[in-house]
Amino acid sequence: MAGRINDDDVKAVRDAVPIDAVVSEYLQLRNAGGGNLKGLCPFHDEKSPSFQVSPSKGLFHCFGCQEGGDTIAFVMKIDHLSFSETVERLAALAGITLRYEEGGYNPTHQRGERVRLVEAHKAAAQFYVEQLDSAEAEIGRTFLAERGFDQDAAQHFGVGYSPAGWDHLTRYLRGKGFSDKELTLSGLSQEGRRGPIDRFRGRLMWPIRDITGEVVGFGARRLRDDDNGPKYLNTPETAIYKKSQVLYGIDLAKKEIAKTSRAVVVEGYTDVMACHLAGVTTAIATCGTSFGGDHIKILRRLLMDNASAEVVFTFDGDAAGQKAALRAFEDDQKFAAETSIAITPGGMDPCDLRLAKGDEAVASLVETRTPLFEFAIRHVVSRHNLETPAGRAAALDEAAPIVANIKNIAIQHESAVQLAGILGILDTQFVVKRVAQLARWARDRGGRGPAAPQDRRTAPSYDMGPSGPPGPSGPALNLRSPAHRTERELLKLALQRPELVSPAFDAYGADEFTAPPYAAVRQVIEEAGGAEQGAQDTSDYLARVRETAPDDTVRALVTELAVEPIMRKAVDEIYAGEQLIRVRLRAVDRRILDVQGTLARLGGPHADPERLTAVQNELWVLQQYAQSLRNHGAAAL
Repeated sequence: MAGRINDDDVKAVRDAVPIDAVVSEYLQLRNAGGGNLKGLCPFHDEKSPSFQVSPSKGLFHCFGCQEGGDTIAFVMKIDHLSFSETVERLAALAGITLRYEEGGYNPTHQRGERVRLVEAHKAAAQFYVEQLDSAEAEIGRTFLAERGFDQDAAQHFGVGYSPAGWDHLTRYLRGKGFSDKELTLSGLSQEGRRGPIDRFRGRLMWPIRDITGEVVGFGARRLRDDDNGPKYLNTPETAIYKKSQVLYGIDLAKKEIAKTSRAVVVEGYTDVMACHLAGVTTAIATCGTSFGGDHIKILRRLLMDNASAEVVFTFDGDAAGQKAALRAFEDDQKFAAETSIAITPGGMDPCDLRLAKGDEAVASLVETRTPLFEFAIRHVVSRHNLETPAGRAAALDEAAPIVANIKNIAIQHESAVQLAGILGILDTQFVVKRVAQLARWARDRGGRGPAAPQDRRTAPSYDMGPSGPPGPSGPALNLRSPAHRTERELLKLALQRPELVSPAFDAYGADEFTAPPYAAVRQVIEEAGGAEQGAQDTSDYLARVRETAPDDTVRALVTELAVEPIMRKAVDEIYAGEQLIRVRLRAVDRRILDVQGTLARLGGPHADPERLTAVQNELWVLQQYAQSLRNHGAAAL
């Protein structure tokens, strides 16, 4: 067995490989002044860079977690290698031949497990590439060509082919000096009845590389109908391959990600290829698993979490794609970077899109991205009818807590403003204050969120009974509200002095009364024959209204309004007209706000012209009517 590595050779390796070059393979470094560089520490989570590298001294140190050392120490810790494995790996990079003290130079000495597994994968990748030129691999070459990838593209990404036989790769790697145990541990072979056999057979092969460019696994695509395996078969979990910790294409994309502060996350190997060939060279993909926390750590070290950094997710527009997008949104707050989503048109993935519409369409896909927050909010809001006040209120109740969970206060505020626009609520400050209130509640409760979906002190609720109009079931009506006071006064007039408000009152809909209990009273008056009928026959008018009431609650309110004094001693047609105008004008103004909100939601390049014109016409009519009510009073009713 070989002895330890010669000390002079260790020093030669340490001097030959610049520490900044090695560290830059794992994270983005920026000028820290004084000849030093800084970045986000790869050994602990941090928001601001406390990890520094001194190229002149060949050392690194993190002022946050106190990790430090030279180039060898850095590689040992980040890749979990032994001292000898690290020196051997760096020596290979520098082209230095190592000598061993006991027994002299021995090129076939026992190597560390990780180094051996990496070497096995490197050899396998070369084997698969060579096999892609074989006659048997024509089906694989056809698959690539049909998806717009030529020989140069396959070579750039190292795409290969695994022969359909049982042990072609296994025999090849045995010939390279790898043991059966090493082949099994690597995941390249698996146990058969008579020994190891190839794990991948008759498939198109994509090498999966770590951030330094070393092959650590493979993704294999089924090509033949008689292949009963899954569509994609990946390397199993091994000492060097953890699917939750690798991103396909990261070795090719990392420099551009660091340079542009943008990463584009796609769903498959061919999507990464399509994006890179279309000029989107920041594209990466997960390998058979959802985008998760470990993937975020990799990107954060490259993006440096600066304010302009961005992560763009691309997903199909189908239900599965939307579900994946919402899963990504759950991790949104782990980024300081902005997160966006680009939905591919017609359910096409980037590979299909490039094939159908060319490189420009793929590049444009990323440029037409939508903030992931907005996508998540629109998904929530889509379950509600925004054309009604109740629908908008319910949508706000569900969407506001999502915005309140945004930790960055400035982004939270901007997102609240955006939410108001999505909902068509023109009173932006109301939404902003609502979100801020929920955020305060969440902080007060230790991040657990508000105790209830709405503030009961300011937003009473009413129950829609199983039959008939709604009845009050919450706190007392807010009589300090001008709208509520006027509506109450008009209902008292309709019950006590119907001759003063008819026939105009009977043309008022229940939706012109903002309080559900008042809307319920308006409804039973109509069902009892209306105010005009009461004006003609006052003898049993109130009795009919009370009998029409659907329950004791509404009946009690009718009685209350029928006996409560009207607020003016001299009750006449002028006073009655003023109440009619106030209720109608507020209803018209509310409808104008609704229509303006609809216009805000319809705005954009994809708006339906006919729908847009109809809404604009309705708005014009409403505005003219409101002006007439203000100018002419009851005469305009």
